[in-house]
Amino acid sequence: MTTTEQAEPAPAEDGAYAPVQTEETVTALRVTGTIPAWLDGRYVRNGPNPIGAIDPATFHWFMGDGMVHGVRLRGGRAEWYRNRWVRSADAAKALGEARPASAGVSVAANTTVIGHAGTTLALVEAGGACYALSDTLETLGVWDARGTLPGGGYTAHPKLDAVSGELHAISYRFDRPGLAQYTVVDPRGTVRRAVDVPVAGSPLIHDMGLTQRHVVVLDLPIEFDLPRAMRAVGVPEPLIRSGARVASRMIGRVPISGRLADLAASRLRNGDMPYSWSPEHPSRLGVLPREAPGAAVRWFEIPRCFVFHVLGAYDEVDDDGRATAVVVDGVRYDKAFDEDLHGPDGASTRLTRWRLDLVTGAVLETTVDDRQQEFPRIDERFIGRPYRHGWSTGLMQDGTGRVDDRILAHDLVAGTTTSHSLGEGVEVGELVFVPSSPDAEEADGVLMGFVHDRTTGADRLELRDAGTLEPVAQVHLPVRVPHGFHGNWLPA
Repeated sequence: MTTTEQAEPAPAEDGAYAPVQTEETVTALRVTGTIPAWLDGRYVRNGPNPIGAIDPATFHWFMGDGMVHGVRLRGGRAEWYRNRWVRSADAAKALGEARPASAGVSVAANTTVIGHAGTTLALVEAGGACYALSDTLETLGVWDARGTLPGGGYTAHPKLDAVSGELHAISYRFDRPGLAQYTVVDPRGTVRRAVDVPVAGSPLIHDMGLTQRHVVVLDLPIEFDLPRAMRAVGVPEPLIRSGARVASRMIGRVPISGRLADLAASRLRNGDMPYSWSPEHPSRLGVLPREAPGAAVRWFEIPRCFVFHVLGAYDEVDDDGRATAVVVDGVRYDKAFDEDLHGPDGASTRLTRWRLDLVTGAVLETTVDDRQQEFPRIDERFIGRPYRHGWSTGLMQDGTGRVDDRILAHDLVAGTTTSHSLGEGVEVGELVFVPSSPDAEEADGVLMGFVHDRTTGADRLELRDAGTLEPVAQVHLPVRVPHGFHGNWLPA
Protein backbone atom coordinates (compact mmCIF):
# COMPACT_ATOMS: atom_id res chain seq x y z
CA MET A 1 0.00 0.00 0.00
CA THR A 2 1.32 3.45 -0.93
CA THR A 3 0.12 6.95 -0.09
CA THR A 4 1.75 9.99 -1.64
CA GLU A 5 1.95 13.76 -1.11
CA GLN A 6 3.65 15.71 -3.87
CA ALA A 7 5.49 19.02 -4.24
CA GLU A 8 6.38 20.94 -7.37
CA PRO A 9 9.19 19.22 -9.30
CA ALA A 10 12.82 20.27 -8.89
CA PRO A 11 15.52 19.80 -11.53
CA ALA A 12 17.32 16.55 -10.81
CA GLU A 13 20.94 16.17 -9.92
CA ASP A 14 22.64 13.11 -11.36
CA GLY A 15 21.68 9.52 -10.52
CA ALA A 16 21.05 8.50 -6.95
CA TYR A 17 21.61 12.07 -5.69
CA ALA A 18 18.55 13.40 -7.52
CA PRO A 19 15.88 14.69 -5.10
CA VAL A 20 12.44 13.11 -4.92
CA GLN A 21 9.38 15.32 -4.85
CA THR A 22 6.86 13.10 -3.08
CA GLU A 23 6.22 12.14 0.53
CA GLU A 24 5.20 8.51 0.69
CA THR A 25 3.97 5.88 3.10
CA VAL A 26 4.52 2.32 1.89
CA THR A 27 3.40 -0.80 3.78
CA ALA A 28 3.79 -4.54 3.15
CA LEU A 29 7.42 -4.28 2.10
CA ARG A 30 9.06 -7.26 0.39
CA VAL A 31 11.94 -8.85 2.31
CA THR A 32 14.72 -11.16 1.13
CA GLY A 33 16.40 -13.22 3.84
CA THR A 34 15.32 -13.11 7.47
CA ILE A 35 15.05 -9.98 9.60
CA PRO A 36 16.26 -10.90 13.12
CA ALA A 37 13.34 -11.06 15.55
CA TRP A 38 15.29 -8.98 18.10
CA LEU A 39 15.14 -5.93 15.82
CA ASP A 40 12.23 -3.85 17.11
CA GLY A 41 12.44 -0.20 16.15
CA ARG A 42 13.09 2.20 13.28
CA TYR A 43 16.02 2.75 10.97
CA VAL A 44 15.97 6.46 10.13
CA ARG A 45 18.24 8.53 7.91
CA ASN A 46 18.40 12.25 7.06
CA GLY A 47 19.74 13.97 3.95
CA PRO A 48 19.42 16.89 1.51
CA ASN A 49 16.35 16.92 -0.74
CA PRO A 50 15.61 20.35 -2.26
CA ILE A 51 12.03 21.56 -2.53
CA GLY A 52 11.36 23.42 -5.77
CA ALA A 53 13.79 24.73 -8.36
CA ILE A 54 17.54 24.88 -7.77
CA ASP A 55 20.34 26.52 -9.73
CA PRO A 56 22.83 23.77 -10.72
CA ALA A 57 25.56 26.40 -11.13
CA THR A 58 25.47 27.35 -7.46
CA PHE A 59 23.72 24.46 -5.71
CA HIS A 60 25.84 22.71 -3.08
CA TRP A 61 24.56 19.22 -2.27
CA PHE A 62 25.11 19.76 1.48
CA MET A 63 22.54 22.59 1.48
CA GLY A 64 19.29 20.95 0.31
CA ASP A 65 16.10 20.87 2.40
CA GLY A 66 16.12 18.04 4.93
CA MET A 67 14.18 14.85 4.27
CA VAL A 68 14.06 11.97 6.76
CA HIS A 69 13.51 8.41 5.52
CA GLY A 70 12.52 5.57 7.84
CA VAL A 71 11.77 1.84 7.89
CA ARG A 72 9.90 0.22 10.80
CA LEU A 73 11.07 -3.32 11.72
CA ARG A 74 9.22 -5.54 14.19
CA GLY A 75 8.69 -9.27 14.67
CA GLY A 76 10.80 -10.18 11.65
CA ARG A 77 8.73 -7.92 9.38
CA ALA A 78 9.27 -4.59 7.64
CA GLU A 79 6.04 -2.80 8.52
CA TRP A 80 6.47 0.49 6.67
CA TYR A 81 8.66 2.92 4.81
CA ARG A 82 8.07 6.66 5.17
CA ASN A 83 9.80 9.82 3.94
CA ARG A 84 8.99 13.30 5.20
CA TRP A 85 10.51 16.74 4.69
CA VAL A 86 11.63 18.36 7.93
CA ARG A 87 9.40 21.44 8.26
CA SER A 88 11.85 24.20 8.98
CA ALA A 89 10.17 27.60 8.63
CA ASP A 90 11.54 27.99 5.09
CA ALA A 91 10.73 24.41 4.05
CA ALA A 92 7.16 24.75 5.30
CA LYS A 93 6.80 27.99 3.35
CA ALA A 94 8.13 26.31 0.18
CA LEU A 95 5.53 23.56 0.65
CA GLY A 96 2.76 26.14 1.02
CA GLU A 97 2.14 25.30 4.67
CA ALA A 98 1.62 27.72 7.53
CA ARG A 99 4.15 27.16 10.28
CA PRO A 100 5.11 29.28 13.28
CA ALA A 101 8.44 31.09 13.05
CA SER A 102 11.34 28.93 14.15
CA ALA A 103 13.94 29.69 16.77
CA GLY A 104 17.51 30.01 15.59
CA VAL A 105 18.53 30.24 11.96
CA SER A 106 16.14 28.48 9.57
CA VAL A 107 18.60 26.50 7.49
CA ALA A 108 17.85 23.00 6.27
CA ALA A 109 17.81 20.45 9.12
CA ASN A 110 19.24 17.80 6.81
CA THR A 111 22.24 16.13 8.42
CA THR A 112 21.32 13.44 10.91
CA VAL A 113 18.44 12.04 12.93
CA ILE A 114 18.80 10.60 16.42
CA GLY A 115 16.74 9.65 19.43
CA HIS A 116 17.22 11.21 22.88
CA ALA A 117 15.02 11.58 25.95
CA GLY A 118 12.14 9.85 24.16
CA THR A 119 12.20 12.24 21.19
CA THR A 120 13.29 11.81 17.57
CA LEU A 121 15.52 14.74 16.56
CA ALA A 122 16.46 16.03 13.09
CA LEU A 123 19.78 17.82 13.52
CA VAL A 124 21.94 20.30 11.64
CA GLU A 125 24.94 22.46 12.58
CA ALA A 126 26.25 26.04 12.15
CA GLY A 127 23.46 27.61 14.21
CA GLY A 128 20.52 26.08 12.40
CA ALA A 129 17.36 25.19 14.29
CA CYS A 130 16.86 21.49 15.05
CA TYR A 131 13.44 19.80 15.06
CA ALA A 132 11.53 17.20 17.02
CA LEU A 133 9.76 14.53 14.96
CA SER A 134 6.99 12.06 15.74
CA ASP A 135 7.53 8.30 15.54
CA THR A 136 6.05 8.52 12.03
CA LEU A 137 8.50 11.33 11.07
CA GLU A 138 6.08 14.25 11.09
CA THR A 139 7.63 17.52 12.30
CA LEU A 140 6.40 18.48 15.79
CA GLY A 141 8.33 21.73 16.20
CA VAL A 142 11.68 23.28 17.06
CA TRP A 143 13.85 21.36 19.53
CA ASP A 144 15.80 23.54 21.97
CA ALA A 145 16.34 21.12 24.88
CA ARG A 146 13.29 22.43 26.74
CA GLY A 147 14.44 26.00 26.34
CA THR A 148 17.88 25.36 27.85
CA LEU A 149 19.96 25.23 24.64
CA PRO A 150 21.95 28.49 24.47
CA GLY A 151 22.16 30.26 21.13
CA GLY A 152 19.41 28.30 19.39
CA GLY A 153 21.77 26.03 17.40
CA TYR A 154 23.30 22.62 17.92
CA THR A 155 25.47 20.11 16.06
CA ALA A 156 25.11 17.28 13.57
CA HIS A 157 27.28 14.88 15.60
CA PRO A 158 26.51 14.70 19.31
CA LYS A 159 28.03 11.76 21.18
CA LEU A 160 26.01 9.68 23.63
CA ASP A 161 27.80 8.47 26.75
CA ALA A 162 26.24 5.03 27.10
CA VAL A 163 27.08 4.89 30.82
CA SER A 164 25.67 8.26 31.94
CA GLY A 165 23.05 8.63 29.20
CA GLU A 166 24.26 12.18 28.56
CA LEU A 167 24.57 13.70 25.10
CA HIS A 168 27.83 15.63 24.50
CA ALA A 169 28.23 18.13 21.66
CA ILE A 170 30.59 20.68 20.15
CA SER A 171 28.55 23.34 18.30
CA TYR A 172 29.51 26.36 16.21
CA ARG A 173 27.82 29.30 14.49
CA PHE A 174 29.16 31.27 11.56
CA ASP A 175 27.93 34.45 13.27
CA ARG A 176 29.90 33.67 16.49
CA PRO A 177 33.49 33.69 15.23
CA GLY A 178 36.30 32.70 17.56
CA LEU A 179 34.10 30.45 19.71
CA ALA A 180 32.74 26.93 19.75
CA GLN A 181 30.35 25.72 22.42
CA TYR A 182 30.55 22.51 24.45
CA THR A 183 27.20 21.34 25.83
CA VAL A 184 26.02 18.35 27.82
CA VAL A 185 22.34 17.36 27.59
CA ASP A 186 21.15 15.12 30.42
CA PRO A 187 19.02 11.98 29.96
CA ARG A 188 15.84 14.07 30.48
CA GLY A 189 16.72 16.29 27.50
CA THR A 190 17.89 19.39 29.41
CA VAL A 191 21.26 21.14 29.05
CA ARG A 192 23.17 20.75 32.33
CA ARG A 193 26.47 22.25 31.13
CA ALA A 194 27.42 24.81 28.46
CA VAL A 195 30.84 26.42 28.06
CA ASP A 196 32.45 28.48 25.28
CA VAL A 197 35.71 27.12 23.83
CA PRO A 198 38.05 29.52 21.99
CA VAL A 199 38.89 28.52 18.39
CA ALA A 200 40.77 30.19 15.53
CA GLY A 201 38.65 32.26 13.14
CA SER A 202 35.32 30.76 12.11
CA PRO A 203 35.92 27.06 11.34
CA LEU A 204 33.48 24.39 10.17
CA ILE A 205 33.36 21.83 13.03
CA HIS A 206 31.32 18.90 11.78
CA ASP A 207 32.21 16.26 14.37
CA MET A 208 33.99 15.79 17.71
CA GLY A 209 35.68 13.16 19.81
CA LEU A 210 34.56 11.98 23.25
CA THR A 211 36.58 9.99 25.78
CA GLN A 212 35.74 9.05 29.36
CA ARG A 213 37.62 12.13 30.59
CA HIS A 214 37.84 14.55 27.65
CA VAL A 215 36.17 16.06 24.63
CA VAL A 216 38.19 16.53 21.43
CA VAL A 217 37.61 19.73 19.43
CA LEU A 218 38.41 19.80 15.67
CA ASP A 219 39.83 23.21 14.66
CA LEU A 220 40.70 22.63 11.01
CA PRO A 221 41.11 24.64 7.77
CA ILE A 222 37.62 24.88 6.31
CA GLU A 223 36.35 28.31 7.31
CA PHE A 224 33.40 30.63 6.78
CA ASP A 225 33.82 32.40 3.42
CA LEU A 226 32.22 35.84 3.74
CA PRO A 227 32.53 36.85 0.04
CA ARG A 228 30.62 33.68 -0.97
CA ALA A 229 27.96 34.43 1.63
CA MET A 230 27.72 38.03 0.35
CA ARG A 231 27.12 36.74 -3.18
CA ALA A 232 24.44 34.41 -1.90
CA VAL A 233 22.47 37.23 -0.29
CA GLY A 234 22.68 39.40 -3.43
CA VAL A 235 25.48 41.86 -2.65
CA PRO A 236 26.69 43.36 -5.97
CA GLU A 237 29.99 41.95 -7.19
CA PRO A 238 31.88 45.31 -7.23
CA LEU A 239 31.07 45.78 -3.55
CA ILE A 240 32.16 42.23 -2.79
CA ARG A 241 35.49 42.74 -4.56
CA SER A 242 36.14 46.07 -2.87
CA GLY A 243 35.19 44.73 0.54
CA ALA A 244 36.62 41.22 0.33
CA ARG A 245 40.01 42.07 1.80
CA VAL A 246 38.52 43.96 4.74
CA ALA A 247 35.87 41.28 5.18
CA SER A 248 38.48 38.53 5.27
CA ARG A 249 40.33 40.37 8.04
CA MET A 250 37.09 40.75 9.98
CA ILE A 251 36.29 37.04 9.96
CA GLY A 252 37.13 35.61 13.36
CA ARG A 253 37.04 39.04 15.00
CA VAL A 254 33.68 40.69 14.36
CA PRO A 255 30.34 38.88 14.85
CA ILE A 256 27.89 38.94 11.95
CA SER A 257 24.55 40.63 12.64
CA GLY A 258 21.59 38.39 13.33
CA ARG A 259 19.61 39.94 10.46
CA LEU A 260 22.39 39.18 7.95
CA ALA A 261 22.77 35.67 9.38
CA ASP A 262 19.04 34.94 9.00
CA LEU A 263 18.95 36.40 5.47
CA ALA A 264 22.02 34.42 4.43
CA ALA A 265 20.58 31.19 5.82
CA SER A 266 17.28 31.70 4.02
CA ARG A 267 18.94 32.40 0.67
CA LEU A 268 21.44 29.56 1.16
CA ARG A 269 18.81 26.94 2.01
CA ASN A 270 19.07 25.29 -1.41
CA GLY A 271 22.07 27.21 -2.70
CA ASP A 272 25.78 27.71 -2.20
CA MET A 273 27.64 26.68 0.94
CA PRO A 274 29.55 29.62 2.47
CA TYR A 275 32.55 27.58 3.66
CA SER A 276 35.78 26.89 1.78
CA TRP A 277 39.34 25.66 2.24
CA SER A 278 41.46 28.17 4.18
CA PRO A 279 45.18 27.30 3.99
CA GLU A 280 46.05 29.99 6.57
CA HIS A 281 43.86 28.34 9.20
CA PRO A 282 45.66 26.03 11.67
CA SER A 283 45.19 22.26 11.73
CA ARG A 284 44.86 21.26 15.35
CA LEU A 285 42.99 19.07 17.80
CA GLY A 286 41.92 20.46 21.15
CA VAL A 287 41.67 18.32 24.30
CA LEU A 288 39.32 19.69 26.97
CA PRO A 289 38.58 17.91 30.27
CA ARG A 290 34.85 17.26 30.44
CA GLU A 291 34.20 19.42 33.50
CA ALA A 292 36.84 22.14 32.87
CA PRO A 293 36.19 25.72 31.67
CA GLY A 294 36.52 26.23 27.93
CA ALA A 295 39.77 28.19 28.29
CA ALA A 296 41.43 25.02 29.65
CA VAL A 297 41.47 23.45 26.16
CA ARG A 298 44.93 22.22 25.16
CA TRP A 299 45.82 22.37 21.47
CA PHE A 300 47.87 19.82 19.49
CA GLU A 301 49.08 20.85 16.03
CA ILE A 302 48.67 18.10 13.40
CA PRO A 303 49.76 17.91 9.73
CA ARG A 304 47.47 20.02 7.53
CA CYS A 305 44.22 18.19 6.81
CA PHE A 306 40.47 18.20 7.38
CA VAL A 307 38.29 15.67 9.19
CA PHE A 308 34.54 15.51 8.69
CA HIS A 309 34.00 12.34 10.71
CA VAL A 310 35.59 10.76 13.78
CA LEU A 311 35.47 6.98 14.13
CA GLY A 312 36.14 7.06 17.87
CA ALA A 313 38.37 8.33 20.65
CA TYR A 314 39.59 7.11 24.04
CA ASP A 315 42.08 7.83 26.83
CA GLU A 316 45.26 5.91 27.49
CA VAL A 317 45.83 5.67 31.25
CA ASP A 318 48.80 4.68 33.39
CA ASP A 319 48.85 2.24 36.32
CA ASP A 320 47.68 5.02 38.66
CA GLY A 321 44.62 5.73 36.52
CA ARG A 322 45.92 9.03 35.12
CA ALA A 323 45.25 9.84 31.47
CA THR A 324 48.57 9.99 29.61
CA ALA A 325 47.35 10.28 26.03
CA VAL A 326 44.22 10.71 23.92
CA VAL A 327 43.77 8.53 20.83
CA VAL A 328 41.54 9.79 17.99
CA ASP A 329 40.62 7.87 14.82
CA GLY A 330 39.01 9.66 11.87
CA VAL A 331 38.81 9.98 8.09
CA ARG A 332 41.54 12.37 6.97
CA TYR A 333 41.17 14.64 3.92
CA ASP A 334 44.32 16.21 2.50
CA LYS A 335 42.11 19.08 1.33
CA ALA A 336 38.38 19.73 0.80
CA PHE A 337 36.11 22.48 -0.57
CA ASP A 338 39.06 23.96 -2.45
CA GLU A 339 38.62 23.46 -6.21
CA ASP A 340 35.26 21.64 -6.21
CA LEU A 341 32.80 24.06 -4.63
CA HIS A 342 29.73 21.84 -5.00
CA GLY A 343 30.74 19.04 -2.63
CA PRO A 344 33.71 16.93 -1.44
CA ASP A 345 33.98 14.89 -4.67
CA GLY A 346 37.49 14.00 -5.81
CA ALA A 347 39.07 14.48 -2.39
CA SER A 348 41.64 11.97 -1.18
CA THR A 349 40.72 10.26 2.11
CA ARG A 350 42.18 7.66 4.44
CA LEU A 351 41.42 6.34 7.91
CA THR A 352 43.98 7.90 10.25
CA ARG A 353 44.93 7.69 13.93
CA TRP A 354 46.28 10.57 16.00
CA ARG A 355 47.88 9.88 19.38
CA LEU A 356 48.04 13.06 21.47
CA ASP A 357 50.58 12.66 24.29
CA LEU A 358 49.30 14.57 27.31
CA VAL A 359 52.69 14.29 29.06
CA THR A 360 55.12 15.42 26.34
CA GLY A 361 52.75 17.27 23.99
CA ALA A 362 53.90 15.11 21.06
CA VAL A 363 51.57 14.08 18.22
CA LEU A 364 51.89 10.78 16.37
CA GLU A 365 49.88 10.43 13.14
CA THR A 366 49.59 6.99 11.54
CA THR A 367 47.50 5.63 8.65
CA VAL A 368 45.09 2.86 9.66
CA ASP A 369 43.82 2.18 6.12
CA ASP A 370 44.72 4.15 3.00
CA ARG A 371 41.68 3.24 0.88
CA GLN A 372 39.18 5.92 -0.16
CA GLN A 373 36.39 5.85 2.47
CA GLU A 374 33.90 7.78 4.55
CA PHE A 375 31.11 7.37 7.13
CA PRO A 376 33.15 5.60 9.85
CA ARG A 377 31.12 4.03 12.69
CA ILE A 378 31.82 1.94 15.79
CA ASP A 379 29.64 -0.02 18.18
CA GLU A 380 28.35 3.07 19.97
CA ARG A 381 28.19 1.33 23.33
CA PHE A 382 31.99 1.84 23.20
CA ILE A 383 31.94 5.61 22.62
CA GLY A 384 34.63 7.09 24.88
CA ARG A 385 36.15 3.69 25.67
CA PRO A 386 38.82 1.60 23.88
CA TYR A 387 37.22 -0.29 20.99
CA ARG A 388 38.44 -2.95 18.60
CA HIS A 389 36.06 -2.86 15.65
CA GLY A 390 35.01 -0.13 13.24
CA TRP A 391 33.28 -0.01 9.88
CA SER A 392 33.29 2.48 7.02
CA THR A 393 32.03 2.79 3.45
CA GLY A 394 34.77 2.22 0.87
CA LEU A 395 34.22 4.51 -2.13
CA MET A 396 35.63 2.41 -4.93
CA GLN A 397 35.41 4.25 -8.28
CA ASP A 398 37.99 3.94 -11.04
CA GLY A 399 37.35 7.23 -12.87
CA THR A 400 35.36 5.57 -15.69
CA GLY A 401 32.00 5.73 -13.95
CA ARG A 402 32.28 2.14 -12.68
CA VAL A 403 31.10 1.83 -9.08
CA ASP A 404 32.04 -0.98 -6.71
CA ASP A 405 31.51 0.39 -3.22
CA ARG A 406 32.76 -1.71 -0.34
CA ILE A 407 32.11 -2.32 3.33
CA LEU A 408 35.43 -1.89 5.10
CA ALA A 409 35.69 -3.70 8.45
CA HIS A 410 38.60 -2.44 10.55
CA ASP A 411 40.19 -4.45 13.36
CA LEU A 412 42.04 -1.74 15.27
CA VAL A 413 43.79 -4.24 17.56
CA ALA A 414 45.05 -6.62 14.88
CA GLY A 415 45.72 -3.72 12.49
CA THR A 416 43.81 -5.35 9.63
CA THR A 417 41.00 -4.29 7.31
CA THR A 418 38.60 -6.59 5.47
CA SER A 419 37.01 -5.30 2.26
CA HIS A 420 33.67 -6.71 1.12
CA SER A 421 31.89 -5.82 -2.12
CA LEU A 422 28.11 -5.77 -2.46
CA GLY A 423 28.48 -6.13 -6.22
CA GLU A 424 29.44 -3.91 -9.12
CA GLY A 425 27.14 -0.94 -9.47
CA VAL A 426 25.94 -1.01 -5.84
CA GLU A 427 26.34 2.34 -4.08
CA VAL A 428 26.55 2.05 -0.30
CA GLY A 429 25.53 4.75 2.15
CA GLU A 430 26.46 4.98 5.81
CA LEU A 431 26.03 1.74 7.77
CA VAL A 432 25.16 1.80 11.47
CA PHE A 433 25.96 -1.06 13.86
CA VAL A 434 23.10 -2.55 15.91
CA PRO A 435 24.05 -5.00 18.71
CA SER A 436 22.08 -8.24 18.96
CA SER A 437 21.33 -7.51 22.63
CA PRO A 438 22.26 -4.80 25.15
CA ASP A 439 25.06 -6.96 26.60
CA ALA A 440 26.24 -8.58 23.34
CA GLU A 441 29.96 -8.77 22.58
CA GLU A 442 31.44 -5.98 20.47
CA ALA A 443 30.64 -6.61 16.77
CA ASP A 444 27.91 -9.16 17.61
CA GLY A 445 25.04 -7.70 15.62
CA VAL A 446 24.15 -6.31 12.22
CA LEU A 447 25.19 -3.43 10.01
CA MET A 448 22.23 -1.53 8.56
CA GLY A 449 21.80 1.16 5.92
CA PHE A 450 20.38 2.16 2.55
CA VAL A 451 22.04 1.04 -0.69
CA HIS A 452 21.28 1.86 -4.32
CA ASP A 453 21.75 -0.59 -7.21
CA ARG A 454 22.73 1.30 -10.36
CA THR A 455 22.09 -1.70 -12.60
CA THR A 456 18.40 -1.95 -11.65
CA GLY A 457 17.73 1.50 -10.22
CA ALA A 458 16.35 -0.15 -7.07
CA ASP A 459 16.93 0.90 -3.46
CA ARG A 460 16.86 -1.26 -0.37
CA LEU A 461 17.60 -1.36 3.33
CA GLU A 462 20.58 -3.70 3.65
CA LEU A 463 21.27 -5.80 6.76
CA ARG A 464 24.68 -7.48 7.03
CA ASP A 465 26.28 -9.60 9.72
CA ALA A 466 28.79 -7.24 11.34
CA GLY A 467 31.31 -10.01 11.94
CA THR A 468 31.26 -11.83 8.60
CA LEU A 469 29.76 -9.07 6.38
CA GLU A 470 27.50 -11.74 4.85
CA PRO A 471 23.88 -10.85 3.95
CA VAL A 472 21.23 -11.16 6.65
CA ALA A 473 18.21 -9.51 5.01
CA GLN A 474 17.21 -6.95 2.40
CA VAL A 475 14.09 -4.78 2.65
CA HIS A 476 13.16 -3.87 -0.92
CA LEU A 477 11.80 -0.35 -1.38
CA PRO A 478 9.38 0.41 -4.25
CA VAL A 479 10.49 4.06 -4.16
CA ARG A 480 13.88 5.72 -4.60
CA VAL A 481 15.86 6.96 -1.59
CA PRO A 482 18.34 9.67 -2.68
CA HIS A 483 21.84 9.47 -1.25
CA GLY A 484 22.00 11.33 2.03
CA PHE A 485 24.00 11.78 5.19
CA HIS A 486 23.58 10.05 8.53
CA GLY A 487 21.27 7.34 9.80
CA ASN A 488 20.66 5.60 13.12
CA TRP A 489 18.74 2.73 14.62
CA LEU A 490 16.15 3.90 17.15
CA PRO A 491 14.91 0.98 19.30
CA ALA A 492 11.21 0.90 20.15
